[in-house]
This record gives sequence, C-alpha cells and structure tokens, in this order.
Amino acid sequence: MSSRRRKPDWLKTQPPSGREFTDIKETLRERDLHTVCEEANCPNLGECWSGEGGGGDGGTATFMLMGDRCSRGCNFCDVETGGMEPLDPDEPANVAAAVAEIGLDYVVLTSVDRDDLADGGSRHFAETIREIKRRDPEILVEVLIPDFGGDPAAVRRIVDAGPDVIAHNVETVERLQWPVRDRRAGYEQTLDVLQQVDRESDIHTKTSIMLGLGEYDHEVYRTLRDLRNVGVDIVTLGQYLQPSRSHLDVFDYVHPDVFDTWQRVAEEELGFLYCASGPMVRSSYKAGEFFVEALVREGKSVETARTTARAGD
Repeated sequence: MSSRRRKPDWLKTQPPSGREFTDIKETLRERDLHTVCEEANCPNLGECWSGEGGGGDGGTATFMLMGDRCSRGCNFCDVETGGMEPLDPDEPANVAAAVAEIGLDYVVLTSVDRDDLADGGSRHFAETIREIKRRDPEILVEVLIPDFGGDPAAVRRIVDAGPDVIAHNVETVERLQWPVRDRRAGYEQTLDVLQQVDRESDIHTKTSIMLGLGEYDHEVYRTLRDLRNVGVDIVTLGQYLQPSRSHLDVFDYVHPDVFDTWQRVAEEELGFLYCASGPMVRSSYKAGEFFVEALVREGKSVETARTTARAGD
C-alpha cells in the first residue's frame, strides 16, 4: 500500500507552538545544536518540547550529537547522508550548558552514525554524558546510541560514562532489516550491542520497533522475545511514517488497538518493565515519564536512580 493515500485520523498532529517550544528552539540555535526532533521531522516535536517531559521545566528534547549528517543511508530516516564534518570539540560543553539553561532533569542524547571516525564517535558521545553529569549529577541521562560498527570497546565507553538508560534501536523485524536499514546495520549486531550493555552493567536497556513496514505478527512477537532474551528492559513501538516520496512506502497504517495488544504482550507475557506502544510513539517520546514508570515497576524511585548514578561517578 502506498503512503500517498490519506492518513487515518489517529495520525493527525497539531503544529508545534507555545513558549516552551520557542524558548528551546532559540537556545538550540544560539548554541548551534541539533535535535533529532527537528532533523527527523518527529511528529511529536511540539508535544514533547512544550510538555512536562521528564519532569523538567522545558519538556523533553533529544539532542543529536556529532553533526546533522549521517554516514549511513537508512531508507526510513530523514537525516541527510554524507558530507561529514569534523567533530566540534565544544559540543559536549554546549549541550550541557543548554540542558542547564532549558532546565531539564531528564536528557536524551542521540547521534548520527560516524563510520568515518576510528571510534565511531564513542569518545565524543561519552564526554557529553560526563559533561552533563559533572554539571549536575542528579540529571538523568538517556542515550540512544549507534552500533559503532559492532565494536565492543566503543559500547563499553558509553557504559563507563554512566548514563541511566542506554537505547539502541532494532527498528524492524529481522526479515526487513534490509531494505529498511543501511546494510552496515543488522539484527544480530543490534542484539549484541544490547546484550553487552545488559551483561556489563546495571544500566537499563531500551529499543524501538516501527510497525507498518510489512512485518507479520509472528515476526513482531519473535523480535520482542529475542529482545527480552538479551535483557532489554524497555521497548517502544510506533507507526512508520514516510518522510518523503524518496523513502520507503508505508505498507499499512496499524490500528491503535493493535498497538494496545502489543503493549499487553510485551509487559504481561514477555516481562518488559515498560512498553510504550501507539501510532505516534517514537523512541524518545516522553522518555522521562516512561523511565520513571519503569523504576516504579521495579520498586525503585528517581532518587534511588540518581544516588546510584552518583555512586558510579
């Protein structure tokens, strides 16, 4: 099915607005920072930037590190490919300053892929985490990392930096990894990254799956089972939306009831701490709220998480 047909009513969103939205946008531009919210045309940008987010004063924004151009060309993603530029050595400090200025207490960091760098940019990523924690150890940091080409040393650098959540997205079922993802990504490689984090730390792990790409129910179930088997704690499921006509078509618009069913399967049958599932859900959507919910289900509190983070510094 082509995505050029009319979208169902449940996929309609409001354009971004509000004082918080405007303030965050101005802060980002002043510091020459990028967000995946903007670069990937996230449909929830207005809601997250203008809402309560993770409990901070300025909502939730996902900072995108290491530039706005990616070394890979996934067919679902609207981030531009190629033309890589040198890393900005001031970016870690600028991101930390922006977090403080906006007033966030839950921060999401992600990045483009930088296969052009020997370490995949893992040192730069880790330094940004540390800079945020140095300024305020109580800030909770979630990172959505690339696979770093499957390099365990690079993943270990992220673990050692002490974030509170490490996410790496599987994106789709095994059969559809190509053509959905760049050929340098892969199902097993993603599972390996997530399993390494679970094996080497107590950090919560998280991943995201897109529906509407032509996957079958049994494939979604198997993917969820495989993720749980490697120790993933939190999973999100959302509807794939075609960013432009040059990207993959939407195969199907999945009804909200189906997303509700997958949430019950993930939580009640497979034992995920939390599953956020809905047509408009994205990997970082209300990330702070979902992390707090996961802590509650473990019988923990945000203060416990912050104390653990401080002890690990």
